[in-house]
Amino acid sequence: MDTSTLALAFDLISRPSITPEDNGCQSVMISRLSALGFQIEILNCNGVDNFWARLGNQEPLFVFAGHTDVVPPGPLESWRFPPFEPTISDGYLYGRGAADMKYSLAAMITSCERFLTVCKRPHGSIAFLITSDEEGEAADGTVKVIEMLETRAEKIRWCLVGEPSCTDNLGDTIKNGRRGSLNGKLILHGVQGHIAYPNLAQNPIHIIGIIINALIGTIWDKGDKFFQPTSFQISNIQAGTGIKNIIPNYVEMLFNFRFSPVVTDKQLKEHTRLIIENSLNNEKIKMGQVFLYDLEWELSGQPFFTPPGDLLSATIAAIRAETGLEPKLSTGGGTSDGRFIAPTGAEVIEFGPLNATIHKINECIPVDDLELLSRIYERIMSHLLS
Repeated sequence: MDTSTLALAFDLISRPSITPEDNGCQSVMISRLSALGFQIEILNCNGVDNFWARLGNQEPLFVFAGHTDVVPPGPLESWRFPPFEPTISDGYLYGRGAADMKYSLAAMITSCERFLTVCKRPHGSIAFLITSDEEGEAADGTVKVIEMLETRAEKIRWCLVGEPSCTDNLGDTIKNGRRGSLNGKLILHGVQGHIAYPNLAQNPIHIIGIIINALIGTIWDKGDKFFQPTSFQISNIQAGTGIKNIIPNYVEMLFNFRFSPVVTDKQLKEHTRLIIENSLNNEKIKMGQVFLYDLEWELSGQPFFTPPGDLLSATIAAIRAETGLEPKLSTGGGTSDGRFIAPTGAEVIEFGPLNATIHKINECIPVDDLELLSRIYERIMSHLLS
């Protein structure tokens, strides 16, 4: 076991860095990178800690990207061990953020330390892009660093995001793309009234059921050979005053599209609007009632895709050499900060530990995978920069 990697993972996990707090994690990383000669730029935005660390001025530029923030641990009494007291038990390292993604951050640092011991003059540059705002709104994190880089035409060639990507064994999956995420809020207005006199009111809950059926029955696209079909999911429905005998005057529904590149966010917005309009027009014809609505949108990220190229080849070769596995490529799952980096033209992939326990009670990772992940990261740099 590489004790320096394990010790660093322990240090990072022991810091309760719940979004957007960093709680000193980045200072620990900066100290290690500064000792290697990296030039550090700290970019703090609205309470979010970010840093950009670069070694070298030559192209091509290889970047490790990640986040020090974690989601809240939930009920502490449900954990086998205190979530911010990293503990090894039965071959697993327990702690909030172990998988997502302090394990990866520790492996990135120590892989870089070993690589630079062997390769004194890399054929290119290495950088780290680290934020404390990935698990939250992500408005003041990676996106702000990318904006800074774009203003000075500092281009990333290859970016490895250390998100947990694997399913059963370390090395079995590489994420080479992600679906887009589009959030919507529909507020359907009715007329409040006494529940015993429905003829004097308009119940928006009854009508939104018709809209929901139309939305969930829609095939938005069929995906393609790289992406699953676009999915529509409702996350929240809220209405009423809490009183049993009042018809509410509005109902609010929150929903989300995870969409493939086969369809655009503009097309999804328009299709949704037409479904709502048609449903309300049909009800107007049947019931003679006019329902008004408000529809708001928030685009969390566009889909991105990295086709086979130098970065994927180097990562596959490194995984083969260290594990003997042939990784599969995937574009499934949620969003990541890769969505902010890919539009710059960089090759972006996500590769990190097992994702089985991320955001869960008793988040944990096999201890033996830590050294293995560090070696894989080192081999990737060796393939690209030696």
